[in-house]
Amino acid sequence: MARHGFSCGIMAVALVLSLVYSSLVVPSSAELQKLEHSIKDDGSLSLLVVGDWGRKGAYNQTHVAAQMGKIGKELNIDFVVSTGDNFYENGLTGITDEAFEDSFTNIYTAESLQKQWYSVLGNHDYRGDVLAQLSPVLQGVDSRWLCLRSFVLNAEIVDFFFVDTTPFVDHYWIDTEGHHYDWRGDLDSALEASRAAWKVVVGHHTIRSVSIHGDTKELHASLLPVLKAHGVDLYVNGHDHCLEHISSDDSPIQYLTSGGGSKSWRGVFNPSSDKLRFFYDGQGFMSLQLTKTAADVVFYDAFGSVLHRWRVTKELHSSI
Repeated sequence: MARHGFSCGIMAVALVLSLVYSSLVVPSSAELQKLEHSIKDDGSLSLLVVGDWGRKGAYNQTHVAAQMGKIGKELNIDFVVSTGDNFYENGLTGITDEAFEDSFTNIYTAESLQKQWYSVLGNHDYRGDVLAQLSPVLQGVDSRWLCLRSFVLNAEIVDFFFVDTTPFVDHYWIDTEGHHYDWRGDLDSALEASRAAWKVVVGHHTIRSVSIHGDTKELHASLLPVLKAHGVDLYVNGHDHCLEHISSDDSPIQYLTSGGGSKSWRGVFNPSSDKLRFFYDGQGFMSLQLTKTAADVVFYDAFGSVLHRWRVTKELHSSI
């Protein structure tokens, strides 16, 4: 949509979707909203993961986006996952904020990226009008955009559990340091029983990290036990502006950080008690390819170079 028609288009869509909007933002204490996405005819699924990106093209965001387009074409991706902090520094001011186009629509222009984007909220998103990012009105501006607080995405061989992690973190609400965080509603973070071959949880905040933010203690206390109890395979996050792969020492969980969508190079490294497989303190993104029995993770830098590959396989057992 052209810039001059941006506001008019939004308001027209707003009138049509206002009732839908109301139903989406009302939290449910019973169960998470469920979405579905088909897989390829050969039974595989491929996607890209990027986080901490929305800077109107600055800090190499455009370079990362260009390489995402190339890799997306090579892998014939099915969709893109955003791990939050979608719009810097302070989220969106509302559904007519031009930052939505400037940081999203006009940046990720490659044909291969014209797929559904599934997004979670980050702490910087909460500094603005958080309901704007959740509004289906934005889907009328760019149909790729889909952001909810917490939801489940089923893609036959895998269940993705998208979790809004910001409400877990105490200091955002106790010591705001002059920032306002827009939090309305409750979070139902329970993960439902899943029969999918793979279970992937996506959140913004780190559980394990060797970079500047490090481990998030609240997620260790509240979320990690749930992940372990339900046999989650991968926890995928942003928040730290880097790329990481850490293996849990006491469970099969792999911690994958993809927060290098724009501003990076923090210059901080703090060793983890778990096994560090890969760390890159710079811009980039991640791909994930899945079949029923194998998962392939690849990290790329802003030039599209492969930095790290990792594969895991599993045997499937018939359910009784």
